[in-house]
Amino acid sequence: MENSTFGKDILILEGFNLPSQSYIPSFILLLIVYFFIMVSNIGLVVLILRSSGLHQPMYLLLCNMSINDVFGATIIIPHVLRDLLTPDSQRVIRYTDCVVQAFCVHLHASASHTVLMIMAFDRYVAICNPLRYATIMTHRMVLVLSVWAWAIPLLLVGILIGLSVRLSRCRWNIVHFSCNNASLFKLSCESVLINNIYGLGYTVVLLGSSIGSVTLTYLRIAMVCLRSKNKTLNRKALQTCATHLAVYAILLVSGFIIIILHRFPQLAAHRKVASVMLLVVLPALNALIYGLQIKEVRQRVMALFHRSKVASMDAK
Repeated sequence: MENSTFGKDILILEGFNLPSQSYIPSFILLLIVYFFIMVSNIGLVVLILRSSGLHQPMYLLLCNMSINDVFGATIIIPHVLRDLLTPDSQRVIRYTDCVVQAFCVHLHASASHTVLMIMAFDRYVAICNPLRYATIMTHRMVLVLSVWAWAIPLLLVGILIGLSVRLSRCRWNIVHFSCNNASLFKLSCESVLINNIYGLGYTVVLLGSSIGSVTLTYLRIAMVCLRSKNKTLNRKALQTCATHLAVYAILLVSGFIIIILHRFPQLAAHRKVASVMLLVVLPALNALIYGLQIKEVRQRVMALFHRSKVASMDAK
């Protein structure tokens, strides 16, 4: 495709390169997943905010995760849904829109780590310092932790994308189904050494602090549980920590896969699958895993199913 066909502010997206017969089934499946992500996460936030019994630090911090999941899914899924119904020749995006999308994608991914870090801190205080939990995890502390979880990614990602935006462009192809920082600086023919150095430092700082804090937190929790003979405490700790670690492991593995696959252009198709897992599957799992862990949420869901069953029986 000739570059002259487009203006300098129009970029060509590669998309998924699926067989033609797979576009409609993929569209329907992705639309269902998106609907589930929005309903489950927004419903969870509304339930927590409206139920005074759930105004506890653990659940208030969980709202950050649900908001981030809705944010991340909304960045990507509507855009992919549109592209699934768009011919290859018309699958384009404006450069400014691409920059905004790349910023939001990295903000979502970074906030996923920082939110899980503050949730791990909450579990640490609850299990290792239960007598001081109420005095440490006040509403003010929850607010401070939430602001920190969003402010740090905003700063880091702002610099990351700013370094790419400063570069001139000599290419117009995005070899991905969405925009990210790597796709932005690959549009340039200038030296991207500074971008690579900062990108590596950004990754090391984010993942290093994330892995380090979560590892130390749960090692400390494990030591407390091993020393404790309180089976109720250990069971509660295992229940709350296992779900957190499961979500964190999925986030970490999919993130590492994406980073590694970026170094191998011939594996672009595999990178797209990993990206979908991070941006689509994880937000759906978060609401399911954390939501059903909350007793009041389980009761509401069971009541909903019971009413639906009764209504269907009455209809017969």
